[in-house]
Amino acid sequence: MNAVLRPAPLPDVQSRPDTRNLPIEAAGIQGLRSHATVLVHGRPVPTLATWSLSVAVPAAARGTHMSRFVELVEAERAPITPASLRAMLARMLERLAATSGVLEVAYPLLLPKRAPVSGALSHVDYGVRWRLAVTAEGVRPLRLTVTVPVTTLCPCSKEISDYGAHNQRSLVTVTAELAADLEPEALIAAAERSASCELYGLLKREDEKAVTERAYENPKFAEDLVRDVALELARDPRVAGYEVLAENLESIHNHSAFARLRGGDPLHAGT
Repeated sequence: MNAVLRPAPLPDVQSRPDTRNLPIEAAGIQGLRSHATVLVHGRPVPTLATWSLSVAVPAAARGTHMSRFVELVEAERAPITPASLRAMLARMLERLAATSGVLEVAYPLLLPKRAPVSGALSHVDYGVRWRLAVTAEGVRPLRLTVTVPVTTLCPCSKEISDYGAHNQRSLVTVTAELAADLEPEALIAAAERSASCELYGLLKREDEKAVTERAYENPKFAEDLVRDVALELARDPRVAGYEVLAENLESIHNHSAFARLRGGDPLHAGT
């Protein structure tokens, strides 16, 4: 019988030792897209997720195994929730034999919304990002970021103009470090309640009249917007720390206006 020829094992270059004595804070992959599901009112809904995964590399190691990050994402079947992300991070650290690492996932969240008068149904898309990290000090609080489009109407323009007031679409980005699990919809609702008016995907004429008048009766500077969102977050025991950023995409200026406010426990970039 012919002998079975077994291929020689390929060298594992990443696992070779390194002599430069320099630990690496984070090494991994980013910009990896995958099909995923999220829960909307308890029901799984498909979305497209973008992942960033990394681990720390000790001084004595040459590198990490990048393909294992992709394998983790490809094997994930559970909807994206705080519990599933914690479990995935634990699997990542075990699979990469690491003691610290970071997992981030971002996706568009389309929520159904009815127009205020006609009740016409459409969807509005919001940006959602989760970040979970384990450092040498232990597990960092889960961080949730949402980006919410709203309407703002300028109080100054209303006060000084004989006719109308200028308004614009604005983007509110809310980042919260969580003391307890929180759904993205809670942060989205806080931003929408704090604006001159929320946005809709579909408006009939009676709806357009209603939202235009609501914005006119509820003028907000960018500074007003971030303060009002912050007041809501400060009252929520599930939020340990927060950052609120409002950008007004100005309708009468060739630039944007913005305001940023932080509160609670400080949010440290990179932790």
